[in-house]
Amino acid sequence: MSRALDRIDHAILAALRNNARLTNKELAARVGLAPSSCLERVRRLHADGILLGYHAEIRPDALGISLQAMIAVRLMRHSRATVESFREHLRGMPEVMDIYHLAGANDFLLRVGVRDSDHLRELILSAFTSRPEVAHVETALIFEHVKPVDISPAQPRGDVR
Repeated sequence: MSRALDRIDHAILAALRNNARLTNKELAARVGLAPSSCLERVRRLHADGILLGYHAEIRPDALGISLQAMIAVRLMRHSRATVESFREHLRGMPEVMDIYHLAGANDFLLRVGVRDSDHLRELILSAFTSRPEVAHVETALIFEHVKPVDISPAQPRGDVR
């Protein structure tokens, strides 16, 4: 990040995270800026690589996903080539919804979406336990996924510029 975010930047990011379809006029009104100033700030957040993009949230069952799970994977070795190769393997799997590369006991934590328990079992056997670089796999079913509505990991510093 090339610059410190102020409270207005944080307000813009929180509003867009909650509803990325806000018009610039609506966003400006929510954060207390003129529309031209708001548009400039949003453009700067994009240019600085802080605001990465927008997405559509899709109901999983509309895609045939009735079961989600977290899969923790521990690798046999931790060479860069092994980690990168395994990550690329994961990126090519349509069931993998999120990939987290971790420090600690496990090397990867994945959120997967599948049709049912048979699909999950087959995924684990064919895509994980059959791979020579995988030492251990642990699976936990997801009963509920609640996404936080606000993001504010750090307190904004400084005054509004």
